[in-house]
Amino acid sequence: MVLLFDKPVYWTSFDLVSKIRNMIRSFAGIKDIKVGHAGTLDPLASGLMIICTGKATKRIEEFRDLDKEYVACVHFGKTTPSYDLETEIDGSYATEHITENMVKETLQDFSGEQDQVPPLHSAKLVEGKRAYEYARKGIDRKLEPVKVYFRELELLSFGIPETKIRILCSKGTYVRSFARDLGKALGSGAYLSSLERSAIGPHRLKEAYDIEKFKNFLAKLKQTGKFYV
Repeated sequence: MVLLFDKPVYWTSFDLVSKIRNMIRSFAGIKDIKVGHAGTLDPLASGLMIICTGKATKRIEEFRDLDKEYVACVHFGKTTPSYDLETEIDGSYATEHITENMVKETLQDFSGEQDQVPPLHSAKLVEGKRAYEYARKGIDRKLEPVKVYFRELELLSFGIPETKIRILCSKGTYVRSFARDLGKALGSGAYLSSLERSAIGPHRLKEAYDIEKFKNFLAKLKQTGKFYV
């Protein structure tokens, strides 16, 4: 099965996969079932994840290559080492000069291919280790920029300190890094205060299960005897 799920805030991607695996085992009576995801979401992010089970796990790479759509809340005037709320605020900056037109014009500068430096507080591999392993030990490592592509950037609502932006981008894009870079481009600072993934390719968040809906779905399958995973 290929399943769309709405991951709650604070859950890791592994938490969701583990929960789905255990639910399928319980309802179907299957001890050994393959379950995997087609792209992680940070614990502080919510929204769409694609979960594949059984033979469908062979399609995971197919889904990972799809563009992603996000709704990001960017907080201007403050920065954090992780570029989001995982770490404490480490800097304050002026915001009085930032206007709605400035944000709209600056977003145009981000459109297209960009060289983006991933956050040190990330799962990016650096010399065989995850970058966050260095960050948590206070070791500053330089991460090389990667090519990412912003296909659409839409200002949904403007405010100081918080502005909401819809982002359609290529796989491998760090929206936290985008928030940091946007703050710098506006002559201030910024971090990502919330993030929701609203789409993966043609698949939309509104089509996704939450845990309770999936539980009901499994119960109906069990009743009909048509349990295919």
